[in-house]
Amino acid sequence: MIGLTGVIVLLIAVTVDGRIGDSTSESSYCSETKECLLFDLVCAGSDYEVRHYDAAKWVTTEAESYVMEIAVSRAFRKLFKYITGENEAGAKIDMTGPVTIKVNGSLNMLQSSVYVLSFLLPSNYQSKPPRPTDPSVYFTDSPDMKVYVKSFGGWMFSLVSKYQTQSLKTALDNAQATYETDYHYNVGYNSPMKITNRHNEVWFIVKGEPVCPKSE
Repeated sequence: MIGLTGVIVLLIAVTVDGRIGDSTSESSYCSETKECLLFDLVCAGSDYEVRHYDAAKWVTTEAESYVMEIAVSRAFRKLFKYITGENEAGAKIDMTGPVTIKVNGSLNMLQSSVYVLSFLLPSNYQSKPPRPTDPSVYFTDSPDMKVYVKSFGGWMFSLVSKYQTQSLKTALDNAQATYETDYHYNVGYNSPMKITNRHNEVWFIVKGEPVCPKSE
């Protein structure tokens, strides 16, 4: 019985860690970091795809601004300090992919907004990451979830992201899909040093059963 329990625990641990790892064999765009958040592709079409992600832990902070780029720059610096040693263990933590930006679904250009930036924690820090020394940096847990995804290249500027978000929203509404409307995610995989072949995404969280895009 003890042996069987140990095997079950080991299998669970392998399953959890297995969803964060080397994804270069699964995708060409997640290649700048040692580990990425892995997913199962449910279905795909020209307008969007549906993915399944297992639960994962992230290190998170937020910043407020009228302009997304300014808020993200401020938040990024805080999280970068955390992974480069500003934590209770003084640990240097590898960068992973992707980086997510939680965006309020009802943004008003005349009002400042809070943008929530998250770095995915590597597999060896998923269970017990070192505590941040900055009180504005904290941990969040994404649940086991399905997401609607639209990919796009180039740089994740505010106007481009808004256009891509609206494009995905229109496709989902046309498909009569149900999804979280209070917020969405802008998702990036590349460092600022990468100039070409950049990969970005927009995510909406699926509500109910996912609706696959029509076949070509």
